[in-house]
Amino acid sequence: MIRHRIYARQSGVGAACKLSIPLIKRCIGTALRCEDVGLPCEVSVLITGDQGIRKINREFRGIDRPTDVLSFPMQEFPLPGWEACRHAADPETGLVPLGEIVLSAESVGRQANENCQTRERETVYLTVHSVLHLLGYDHTGEADDKKMMRARERAIMEELGFG
Repeated sequence: MIRHRIYARQSGVGAACKLSIPLIKRCIGTALRCEDVGLPCEVSVLITGDQGIRKINREFRGIDRPTDVLSFPMQEFPLPGWEACRHAADPETGLVPLGEIVLSAESVGRQANENCQTRERETVYLTVHSVLHLLGYDHTGEADDKKMMRARERAIMEELGFG
Protein backbone atom coordinates (compact mmCIF):
# COMPACT_ATOMS: atom_id res chain seq x y z
CA MET A 1 0.00 0.00 0.00
CA ILE A 2 1.34 3.42 -0.97
CA ARG A 3 1.75 5.80 1.96
CA HIS A 4 0.98 9.41 1.21
CA ARG A 5 1.79 12.24 3.62
CA ILE A 6 -1.05 14.68 4.12
CA TYR A 7 -0.58 17.76 6.26
CA ALA A 8 -3.75 19.56 7.35
CA ARG A 9 -4.30 22.51 9.65
CA GLN A 10 -7.07 24.93 10.50
CA SER A 11 -6.37 28.64 10.90
CA GLY A 12 -8.87 31.45 11.45
CA VAL A 13 -11.77 29.03 11.78
CA GLY A 14 -14.25 29.28 14.64
CA ALA A 15 -15.00 26.16 16.65
CA ALA A 16 -18.49 25.83 15.11
CA CYS A 17 -17.08 25.92 11.56
CA LYS A 18 -14.17 23.49 11.89
CA LEU A 19 -14.00 20.77 9.23
CA SER A 20 -13.10 17.13 9.82
CA ILE A 21 -9.40 16.66 9.12
CA PRO A 22 -9.69 12.83 9.20
CA LEU A 23 -12.44 13.05 6.55
CA ILE A 24 -10.32 15.35 4.38
CA LYS A 25 -7.33 13.01 4.66
CA ARG A 26 -9.53 10.02 3.74
CA CYS A 27 -10.84 11.92 0.69
CA ILE A 28 -7.34 12.74 -0.50
CA GLY A 29 -6.09 9.18 -0.03
CA THR A 30 -9.11 7.72 -1.79
CA ALA A 31 -8.87 10.17 -4.68
CA LEU A 32 -5.18 9.34 -5.18
CA ARG A 33 -5.94 5.61 -5.08
CA CYS A 34 -8.89 5.93 -7.48
CA GLU A 35 -6.68 7.89 -9.87
CA ASP A 36 -4.06 5.13 -9.74
CA VAL A 37 -1.39 7.47 -8.42
CA GLY A 38 1.36 4.94 -7.91
CA LEU A 39 3.81 7.28 -6.26
CA PRO A 40 3.95 8.28 -2.60
CA CYS A 41 2.80 11.89 -2.55
CA GLU A 42 2.64 14.83 -0.21
CA VAL A 43 -0.35 17.18 0.01
CA SER A 44 -0.82 20.18 2.26
CA VAL A 45 -4.28 21.41 3.31
CA LEU A 46 -5.15 24.73 4.90
CA ILE A 47 -8.66 25.15 6.27
CA THR A 48 -9.47 28.81 6.79
CA GLY A 49 -12.42 31.18 6.75
CA ASP A 50 -13.75 33.46 4.03
CA GLN A 51 -11.42 36.27 5.11
CA GLY A 52 -8.34 34.03 4.89
CA ILE A 53 -9.21 32.50 1.52
CA ARG A 54 -10.13 35.94 0.16
CA LYS A 55 -6.65 37.20 1.01
CA ILE A 56 -5.03 34.19 -0.67
CA ASN A 57 -7.33 34.48 -3.71
CA ARG A 58 -6.41 38.17 -4.06
CA GLU A 59 -2.69 37.56 -3.62
CA PHE A 60 -2.31 34.60 -5.98
CA ARG A 61 -5.16 35.01 -8.48
CA GLY A 62 -5.87 38.75 -8.39
CA ILE A 63 -9.51 38.06 -7.45
CA ASP A 64 -10.62 40.09 -4.43
CA ARG A 65 -13.39 37.87 -3.08
CA PRO A 66 -13.69 34.68 -1.06
CA THR A 67 -14.11 31.36 -2.82
CA ASP A 68 -14.83 27.85 -1.59
CA VAL A 69 -11.58 26.09 -2.49
CA LEU A 70 -8.25 26.85 -4.12
CA SER A 71 -5.77 24.36 -5.54
CA PHE A 72 -2.10 25.12 -5.96
CA PRO A 73 -0.44 22.28 -7.92
CA MET A 74 3.32 21.90 -7.61
CA GLN A 75 3.66 19.52 -10.55
CA GLU A 76 2.44 19.36 -14.10
CA PHE A 77 1.14 15.87 -14.68
CA PRO A 78 0.31 14.37 -18.05
CA LEU A 79 -3.13 12.73 -17.78
CA PRO A 80 -3.00 9.89 -16.83
CA GLY A 81 0.75 9.24 -16.36
CA TRP A 82 1.77 9.92 -12.84
CA GLU A 83 4.70 7.50 -13.22
CA ALA A 84 6.27 9.94 -15.68
CA CYS A 85 6.65 12.35 -12.75
CA ARG A 86 8.77 10.07 -10.59
CA HIS A 87 11.62 12.57 -11.15
CA ALA A 88 9.66 15.11 -9.08
CA ALA A 89 10.09 13.11 -5.87
CA ASP A 90 11.97 14.83 -3.07
CA PRO A 91 15.28 12.94 -2.81
CA GLU A 92 15.19 13.05 1.00
CA THR A 93 11.62 11.83 1.53
CA GLY A 94 10.86 10.00 -1.70
CA LEU A 95 7.52 11.85 -1.81
CA VAL A 96 6.20 13.77 -4.81
CA PRO A 97 4.92 17.15 -3.59
CA LEU A 98 1.51 17.52 -5.27
CA GLY A 99 0.63 20.94 -3.90
CA GLU A 100 -1.68 22.72 -1.52
CA ILE A 101 -5.43 22.79 -1.04
CA VAL A 102 -7.08 25.75 0.69
CA LEU A 103 -10.67 25.29 1.90
CA SER A 104 -12.99 27.94 3.31
CA ALA A 105 -14.90 26.34 6.18
CA GLU A 106 -17.46 29.16 6.02
CA SER A 107 -18.09 28.53 2.33
CA VAL A 108 -18.43 24.81 2.99
CA GLY A 109 -21.19 25.49 5.53
CA ARG A 110 -22.93 28.09 3.38
CA GLN A 111 -22.88 25.94 0.23
CA ALA A 112 -24.04 22.89 2.14
CA ASN A 113 -27.09 24.87 3.30
CA GLU A 114 -27.74 26.31 -0.17
CA ASN A 115 -27.50 22.87 -1.80
CA CYS A 116 -29.44 21.06 0.95
CA GLN A 117 -26.37 18.91 1.65
CA THR A 118 -24.49 18.04 4.79
CA ARG A 119 -21.24 19.84 5.63
CA GLU A 120 -19.52 16.46 5.33
CA ARG A 121 -20.74 15.90 1.77
CA GLU A 122 -19.72 19.42 0.74
CA THR A 123 -16.30 18.87 2.35
CA VAL A 124 -15.91 15.61 0.43
CA TYR A 125 -16.90 17.18 -2.87
CA LEU A 126 -14.60 20.19 -2.56
CA THR A 127 -11.66 18.08 -1.38
CA VAL A 128 -12.03 15.56 -4.23
CA HIS A 129 -12.48 18.42 -6.70
CA SER A 130 -9.30 20.08 -5.47
CA VAL A 131 -7.24 16.87 -5.54
CA LEU A 132 -8.25 16.37 -9.17
CA HIS A 133 -6.99 19.89 -9.92
CA LEU A 134 -3.67 18.99 -8.25
CA LEU A 135 -3.51 16.00 -10.59
CA GLY A 136 -4.02 18.10 -13.71
CA TYR A 137 -7.78 17.93 -14.29
CA ASP A 138 -9.52 21.10 -15.42
CA HIS A 139 -13.15 22.11 -15.93
CA THR A 140 -12.74 25.62 -17.28
CA GLY A 141 -11.67 24.85 -20.84
CA GLU A 142 -12.96 22.21 -23.19
CA ALA A 143 -16.38 20.63 -22.59
CA ASP A 144 -14.81 17.16 -22.71
CA ASP A 145 -12.37 18.12 -19.95
CA LYS A 146 -15.27 19.24 -17.76
CA LYS A 147 -17.18 16.00 -18.45
CA MET A 148 -14.11 13.91 -17.61
CA MET A 149 -13.49 15.80 -14.37
CA ARG A 150 -17.14 15.58 -13.28
CA ALA A 151 -17.19 11.84 -14.04
CA ARG A 152 -14.07 11.30 -11.92
CA GLU A 153 -15.56 13.39 -9.08
CA ARG A 154 -18.72 11.25 -9.11
CA ALA A 155 -16.76 7.98 -9.16
CA ILE A 156 -14.51 8.99 -6.27
CA MET A 157 -17.41 10.33 -4.22
CA GLU A 158 -19.24 7.06 -4.80
CA GLU A 159 -16.17 5.20 -3.56
CA LEU A 160 -16.24 7.38 -0.44
CA GLY A 161 -19.94 6.64 0.11
CA PHE A 162 -21.14 10.12 -0.88
CA GLY A 163 -22.52 9.39 -4.36
